[in-house]
Amino acid sequence: MDSFIIAALALCSLTAPAYGDKGTSKARSCSDIRQFYSGKGFSLDGVPQSEISGEHLRICPQGYTCCTSDMEDNLAVLSRREMEGLLKEAGRSLQTSLTGQYKAFDGYFLELLNRSAIGLQETFTATWGSVYYQNSQVFSDLYTDLRNYYRGSNVNLEEVLNEFWARLLEKLFYQANKQYFIGEDYLECVSKQIETLRPFGDIPRVTKMMVTRTFVAARSFVQGLVVSGEVVRKVSQVQLSQECMRAIMRMTYCPHCRGMASARPCANYCSNVMKGCLANQADLNTEWSHLAETMMQVADRFDGPSGVDSVVLSLPNRISEAMFTMMDNIQTINSKLFQACGTLREGGTSSTGIDEIMKRGRVTVEDRLETTSNKMDKLVSDVTLRLRGLQSHWVSLPSLLCSDRVATGTGAEDKCWNGMNRARYLPEVIGDGLASQINNPEVEIDITKPDMTIRQQIMQLKIMTHRLKNALNGQDVDFQDTSDDVSGSGSGMCNEDICSRGPRIVAPTTHRPTIYPYRPENKKVKALANQNLPCITIYLLSLLLLLLRR
Repeated sequence: MDSFIIAALALCSLTAPAYGDKGTSKARSCSDIRQFYSGKGFSLDGVPQSEISGEHLRICPQGYTCCTSDMEDNLAVLSRREMEGLLKEAGRSLQTSLTGQYKAFDGYFLELLNRSAIGLQETFTATWGSVYYQNSQVFSDLYTDLRNYYRGSNVNLEEVLNEFWARLLEKLFYQANKQYFIGEDYLECVSKQIETLRPFGDIPRVTKMMVTRTFVAARSFVQGLVVSGEVVRKVSQVQLSQECMRAIMRMTYCPHCRGMASARPCANYCSNVMKGCLANQADLNTEWSHLAETMMQVADRFDGPSGVDSVVLSLPNRISEAMFTMMDNIQTINSKLFQACGTLREGGTSSTGIDEIMKRGRVTVEDRLETTSNKMDKLVSDVTLRLRGLQSHWVSLPSLLCSDRVATGTGAEDKCWNGMNRARYLPEVIGDGLASQINNPEVEIDITKPDMTIRQQIMQLKIMTHRLKNALNGQDVDFQDTSDDVSGSGSGMCNEDICSRGPRIVAPTTHRPTIYPYRPENKKVKALANQNLPCITIYLLSLLLLLLRR
């Protein structure tokens, strides 16, 4: 009997599984993770000195570990905070790029307007003298209205231009007929004849067409840059889900708990985690790309003979030409106005000043386009390059975030961290977007509950793209109260309570793979207790026999 007991104990000692990954009987030290954990700002209270059994773990594999439940929770929260920080940083980088494009174009366009206004003032002072001095408000009001329209004010551009020509007709008629007493009622009648009289020839029609197309395009373009930046800002504030946090923790810090601090995630493993975490963001891609493409089409209209420079800087020359056209035909115009509005009584000032101006002849206003064409060409080229580069931003985020954290080099795919151990990652890479995540093996998410903040931003992108397409056709667009266009985007999709909670993460229902061959270690860890049971039984029986014999 003694020999049986000794043999049994010896057999059990030989068959007992080795402790730890290295096959040594001594528990591994946790000094590395203690140093790492402390470096992250956490207290070392409760942190084990050597490995402990990991049945308590809820995220990491339940093998021998250096992490307690509290450590696992702390590192999970840290992993989410760090990832959200990276996403915000990527968003800030994109916002900086968009803001840079906005400032460059906005500054240049306002510079053109100012140069045009100054050019008109300087030239008209020399050319039209007192006629300009006494009516300078008409011209300054035009530039103020144009500037306000571009800035997004609720200004009807067509009405602004019609009002300008009508007022100019009144002022020039009054200046050309100072020998008469002319009252306000008569001048009102004069302005009403502008359509039938056409005192400025075809210049108002052509100018209105060119100015409208240019200013509508410029305003919608800068508004597109502003809206794009706002979309990025709001999307960057969307919090990652609980399931995403668990997946990032498993990928990032679980290797530390297992004593594999140097193990880097497998490339495809990281891709699946990030694609699952950023599934809602990826759904922005289609409308984001459409907006960028339409903005490039609008920007392409800014350069060339009929581009922004030409239209804005030639405005003084067109106005001056229109005024000379009227003065050339003042006798015919007077005759028609007298018929339509009645004759006037003489008794005013004898000299009008118009005769002297007409004797000097026409003066062409210098456009000074040669100094601006190169700058506009560079602006258009730069903005097109930037917009094309950011078209795929939202679906490129997973690759961007994984680029500097995954395992690389020879044999990396066989030695990388796959979520359970150092081994090859077998599942395929999932597609982009929420609908593709139904079979994501790393992040469980309910694809029927999209994030409402992101859905609203998708609607905002659609609205902006529609307005830009209208701008391409020269159709005026109103940017007032744009938030109202989006506020109802979720109606019919969810009630207020559900929408306010954001995305809901639920357990998988159907069509989700549950077992993958790359996770053998889970079975191995769970089998440790089963492997130990026979030995434990023999130990207990042997001890019992010894006690009974005594």
